Amino acid sequence: MPTLLPGFCRDCLADAGAGVRCVACGSPRLVRHREIDTLAVAHVDCDAFFAAVEKRDNPALADVPLIIGGGKRGVVSTACYIARIAGVRSAMPMFKAKALCPQAVVLPPNMDKYRIAGHAVRAMMQALTPLVEPLSIDEAFLDLSGTQALHGLSPARTLARFALEVERQVGITVSVGLAPNKFLAKTASDLDKPRGFSVLGATEAPGFLAPRPVTFIWGVGAAFGARLARDGFHTIADLQRADAGDLARRYGAEGLRLARIAHGIDNRPVEPHREAKSVSAETTFDTDIGALRPLEQTLYGLAEEVSARLKRADLSGRTVTLKLKTADFRLRTRSRTLESATRLTGRIYASAHELLLKETDGTAFRLIGVGVSELEPGSAADPADLVDPTTERLKAAETAMDALAAKFGRGAVSRGLMLNSDIHQRRKGR
Repeated sequence: MPTLLPGFCRDCLADAGAGVRCVACGSPRLVRHREIDTLAVAHVDCDAFFAAVEKRDNPALADVPLIIGGGKRGVVSTACYIARIAGVRSAMPMFKAKALCPQAVVLPPNMDKYRIAGHAVRAMMQALTPLVEPLSIDEAFLDLSGTQALHGLSPARTLARFALEVERQVGITVSVGLAPNKFLAKTASDLDKPRGFSVLGATEAPGFLAPRPVTFIWGVGAAFGARLARDGFHTIADLQRADAGDLARRYGAEGLRLARIAHGIDNRPVEPHREAKSVSAETTFDTDIGALRPLEQTLYGLAEEVSARLKRADLSGRTVTLKLKTADFRLRTRSRTLESATRLTGRIYASAHELLLKETDGTAFRLIGVGVSELEPGSAADPADLVDPTTERLKAAETAMDALAAKFGRGAVSRGLMLNSDIHQRRKGR
């Protein structure tokens, strides 16, 4: 007789027993795994988050395909699971999504509403453990090691109870992946969506990973995957058979990481104060734009947005990156590193503008964006320069503009570049 694996009911938390339904409440939502009582690292992901919030607030949308995204030239932010059956996916061009699912309801994102829901879920996570590492508004890693005495439950059952409480209190569902480390937890959370709870243990990880393509590993994109394929590494099993030293000689530190990850080993801790690596903003045009003037106007507005985010987070950055996407979806990124960190709209715009001038050769663009990386504390921003007083003048002018914007609204204050432009009027009305 096979050994009965430990487990529990996800609806009442009672022991799973031997049947296919819970002996206490009759639910079929049982979870069993040989390591379930010892694992403590989890990845929690809200299911089709933006769409779920909209369906929560409008029951008439419950059983219809729903797409959250920009205008006709934008991309899909989120698609509900009904729309996904038709092939709609996040980041898909909106025209393609509508062609795949013409009956779908399309709504623009309501980020203020999503932030409220996301913060509510985050607060519930932090009530479980201080070790919460946010990845985005709707997902995070958690480490519940040592919390059993606090909650009176194993980490697995604590997470199952958490998922039920999110449904009751926030009105959306989450999927949970439980594992010995972050890579396996993220992998597990994708196995059973929506409203899933999957466990992936250390002993089974190598066999589970072996048949997957090398691009299944986070950080291995199309270009690196093609290089690995040229070198004979097509599946994770190929990496498992390779010598770690050989992988290191071929690919440096990345090779050593591949050797570990291929066997399900990930030593990264859950970091509750993981710092942002960049701050950026971008927009997709309704029609392709090749003329310099409207590109400049849009770029300035995006620089304002990035500057405001940096100031709110008390951050600054040394590298400014311009992002452009052509009409045929080819991506161009150009960067410039400054002598000192900045968070001023004027300096961000000036740096990105220099990069933009080199790209405006008649090419039509569907998207433009700007970002700031190599982040530093806000106190490091825009130091005085005795040789060049420009920065001090910019800082003084921008401080005055920020004060006026705080009093009268950002749309009430603008530089000449933005005045009388359609873009400025649109941003005022947001």
